Amino acid sequence: MNRNLSAFAILAASLMGTAFSPSLKAGTDSIVLAGGCFWGMQGVFEHVKGVTNTVVGYAGGKKDTAHYEMVAQRNTGHAESIRITWDPSKLTYRDLLKIYFTAAHDPTTLNRQHHDEGPEYRSAIFYSNDEQKTGAEAYIRELNAAHVYRDPIVTQVVPLNGAFYPAEPDHQHFLDRNPDQGYIANVDIPLLNGFKEKYPQFYTRDSK
Repeated sequence: MNRNLSAFAILAASLMGTAFSPSLKAGTDSIVLAGGCFWGMQGVFEHVKGVTNTVVGYAGGKKDTAHYEMVAQRNTGHAESIRITWDPSKLTYRDLLKIYFTAAHDPTTLNRQHHDEGPEYRSAIFYSNDEQKTGAEAYIRELNAAHVYRDPIVTQVVPLNGAFYPAEPDHQHFLDRNPDQGYIANVDIPLLNGFKEKYPQFYTRDSK
């Protein structure tokens, strides 16, 4: 995608390549998901009722390559990802997966979403416990058995080995700050509008 970010901004944000392992508040849970451009993923999930925080970043690789310019070279092992923290009393894990699989991205294209191609745009669930793993695998089986998609789901369900690394500040909440930017207007705003139309019960104007 065309980021239109200054080299200065990216270099100034290099210190953001630090492992993100927050202490969760009581009554919340978190998971790392990947599904194409993290601008669009955050654009959807930051407007989901019950979600308390979203951070875009990189998962699947190592700390020293957790920077956009390196990830774009497609040899770091990282995927553009989003760490979602939510309140299970207001949003179930199953509903979170429902939004991820049917409104936030196409889970039948492993390394491609919209105009973006490459392993950094892969579809993946980076689980942090057995409950997240078994829940995701069971939901994928249900969707495939119901033939929700013409093609089989290819989403990877893999452990969050290592850590999640927040992306540079310019990438955080990019959709909210740049609604008229070309990529946002043509790809991510339609994605958000599709989510609102399909699941109005989950949509909130407040962003996290």
